[in-house]
Amino acid sequence: MKRLLLIQPSPYDKDKKPIRKSRLYFVGLALPLLAALTPEDWEVEIILETIEEIPFETDADLIGISTMGHGVLRSIDVAREFRARGKTVVLGGYMASIMPEEAMKYCDAIVVGDAELVWSELLEDFTKGELKSRYEKRHKGPWFSTPALRFDLILHKPIGDFLPVQAGRGCPNVCSFCSVACLYEGSYIRKPIEELDRDLEQIRKLGFRKVLLLDDNILSDRVYLSQVLKILKAKDLKWMSQCDIRVGEDEELLKSLAESGCTALSFGLESISRKSLIGMSKGWADPANYPRLISNIMRHGIEVSTEMVVGGEGDTLDSIKMTKEFIEDNRISVPRFYILTPFPGTRFFKELEAQGRLVVEDIYSYDGTFAVYMPTNMTPEELTESYWRLYDELFTIRSIIKRNILKRGFLRYPGRYLFYVGVNLYYRHQIKQRITPNIF
Repeated sequence: MKRLLLIQPSPYDKDKKPIRKSRLYFVGLALPLLAALTPEDWEVEIILETIEEIPFETDADLIGISTMGHGVLRSIDVAREFRARGKTVVLGGYMASIMPEEAMKYCDAIVVGDAELVWSELLEDFTKGELKSRYEKRHKGPWFSTPALRFDLILHKPIGDFLPVQAGRGCPNVCSFCSVACLYEGSYIRKPIEELDRDLEQIRKLGFRKVLLLDDNILSDRVYLSQVLKILKAKDLKWMSQCDIRVGEDEELLKSLAESGCTALSFGLESISRKSLIGMSKGWADPANYPRLISNIMRHGIEVSTEMVVGGEGDTLDSIKMTKEFIEDNRISVPRFYILTPFPGTRFFKELEAQGRLVVEDIYSYDGTFAVYMPTNMTPEELTESYWRLYDELFTIRSIIKRNILKRGFLRYPGRYLFYVGVNLYYRHQIKQRITPNIF
């Protein structure tokens, strides 16, 4: 049998060593999906480097490597090592999709966009010795289809008590810094309800009662979302996902979300500065409404997690300090931050490049932990310093207790918030090592 090795690399720490953990809670969908798309005459192995070693001595015929987020540098190094050993390497994921010419420097072939459209063709070409350098197709309609995932290849690994599933991809919003906007260009594609039902039933039969709905924005299609919620409720599953903060305006929808088993939603709030949001092409969001919307969501028993960036057009050193107060006043259990970074391929990168505001030329150093461009209201050094100060001050023991224990919902869901305390303590450990918390 031909052998396929699929690898999800781990990001580097500040000493350029792969980050290691004893357990990986947030498991991706890409590799179990690629395994499911692979014909039965192939033997497939999945490696999650955060929790296991990469077998560089493998006798696999083909190596597939994911290029996602902060793990891109490691992805490139792993690809180089395998090619030096004479292996054929394929890269996929966001870097390969939005920076294809750059990605092609480090592999034999790239997959641009959604892999299920080209994976069988790629494997067939490889078998015939006719592998092309680039495989790319786009969904022509509003739907995508996948087989049931190969979770059997990861269940023996130290993962969490929930599995991922996906109902939709893409987002109708086109924020200038967002890689999802680059790839899907404001569109949202959906999985047929029958396939989602199949996927959720598969997870139930495997003994799991919690799922991570890995959609980019579950609020993208409210009619479709209502169908999704009916299935989740019928399966009696607890679930979490990410969403548009405007969900807090809809009392009826919030009630349906809670009744369907939703326990937590993550929101890309980005900034408490309206000017910064407008500069990011996110002018539809108004920070003045954030506290009210967050309160509405929490009132329905749904916990709020946030992701924000610092360094936007309206950000100042004072507004970054005020961000700490915003997080604590609204009792955000699990906040995450990044320095606003113009990743190559995004509209934001092109804008700053045209304005001559980039101060760091090495795009492979862009990891969201230090300023690589000239902000409007501070120096790059001041932005970097204020970013880490924000993290340091929000992840003190006192702040962790204030945001998780001294909140209205603690007595109702003590187990949930004690888990979040554990997450915060792990993030605190990473922050002290100057690692941006982005993996758990």
